[in-house]
Amino acid sequence: MPELMSAVVDPGTFSTDQPTLTAENGLALRPWNEADAPTVYEAFQDPAIRHWHVRTAESVEQVRQWISRWRSAWSTGNGQWAVTSCGEVAGRIGLRSSDLIEGVTELAYWTLPAWRGHSIAPRAANTLTRWAFDDLGFDRIELTHSVQNLPSCRVAAKCGFAFEGTLRGAGRHSDGRHDMHLHARLRTD
Repeated sequence: MPELMSAVVDPGTFSTDQPTLTAENGLALRPWNEADAPTVYEAFQDPAIRHWHVRTAESVEQVRQWISRWRSAWSTGNGQWAVTSCGEVAGRIGLRSSDLIEGVTELAYWTLPAWRGHSIAPRAANTLTRWAFDDLGFDRIELTHSVQNLPSCRVAAKCGFAFEGTLRGAGRHSDGRHDMHLHARLRTD
């Protein structure tokens, strides 16, 4: 019988509480809590966030359910963090579609309108990427965005995520399917 491959990323890492990560200039990534639901609800009322996401927030109660799922997803290696600046929520960042055996995950983020232009997404992405490589053990982190989402493309480039190609019709958005740019960073980059 062939041997089963062991995981690149230790699944036991996710049996502990999701950590808070600190970055430079007062930026922190902390787990979401129920008190954040009104802020997330307001974020999903923003036309730009609504445009780039299929998900819509119909109520604060619905967002509380999302936050509950985000918190429980940590046990599978899929963490979502509130990005805070000096204690105020400025955005979201997370790891999703994590494959612990392959050592691959995907980075996703958004920034609240009032915080755009303050390098929130690049600083958070660099912090989470370093931690995912150095502390969790991932080998590859992918980042996808609509080819029409130029701000996300700039964040990927600022953070050293190499452009690898275009995935045709790979992302569903509020106005239909979009081609998606695929960027990635390797632990060895």
